Amino acid sequence: MAPAFHLAFPVLDLAATRAFYGGLLGCPEGRSAERWIDFDFFGHQISAHLVDGEFGDAATNPVDGDRVPARHFGVVFEWPEWEDWAERLRLAGIDFLIEPHVRFEGQVGEQATMFFRDPSGNTLEFKSFRNPADTFAVSATAQ
Repeated sequence: MAPAFHLAFPVLDLAATRAFYGGLLGCPEGRSAERWIDFDFFGHQISAHLVDGEFGDAATNPVDGDRVPARHFGVVFEWPEWEDWAERLRLAGIDFLIEPHVRFEGQVGEQATMFFRDPSGNTLEFKSFRNPADTFAVSATAQ
């Protein structure tokens, strides 16, 4: 079994965080306390920590015509599962920062991607590679 990844991130409302990650995304809840919640995020541990006050948006980076939020996290799905998630999130009324689409079409690293925010403004990316072997491949467009 590969090691699990851990990510801690700030949130403004624990109830809304539970509804989003536990309800909408279906992530089982782990341990929690008065100011934090652990979730099983597709086999990885994420920890939502309540913060007092606002925290700023991150800068963006131009990628294949999109302004990609530089600070984001997410998951890489198999292509059919990514398509299912795109439809599920559309039906849930998610306001996408970057609509579900395919980038680098026909190239090494061709991928389906979508970006959206949780209730606290943290950006998530759900993506899939047409060829899973390309996940860490280097292409001419990435150099």
